[in-house]
Amino acid sequence: MKILTAPRMERCIGCHSCSLACARLVHGRLSWNTAGIRIASSGGLSTGFEAHLCLACDPAPCAAVCPTAAFVQRRGGGVVVRKKRCIRCGACAPACPVGAIHLEPDGEPFVCIHCGRCVPFCPHDCLEHREVEEGAGGPGEEERP
Repeated sequence: MKILTAPRMERCIGCHSCSLACARLVHGRLSWNTAGIRIASSGGLSTGFEAHLCLACDPAPCAAVCPTAAFVQRRGGGVVVRKKRCIRCGACAPACPVGAIHLEPDGEPFVCIHCGRCVPFCPHDCLEHREVEEGAGGPGEEERP
């Protein structure tokens, strides 16, 4: 299973290229609000930036609370979002332990699906899309040999 990680955030300049690439390539929109990965200041411009993204929980609490099965657990961790099934109830966002799900004002959810499409757009190589053993889960786990 492949997951998206942000292991080199000390290099991040806060350009939001990854967020815009996600919004454009994954969701067909051009807005930071419609991205699955979000960049935020970690306390001020001199302290750097943080990437807010899905940590590939297994089991995924957001999928467990979704009443229409719009959020589906991915094998090995994380979720796939079936937007057509979503009734925009907003139950997914508060269920996420790391606040990685953003809801638009109309309730439409946006979360990282670990596709890796944002990685080539980072000018400072802060992100990586890497293979992890199934069931290992999140970004802190070791890579496969």
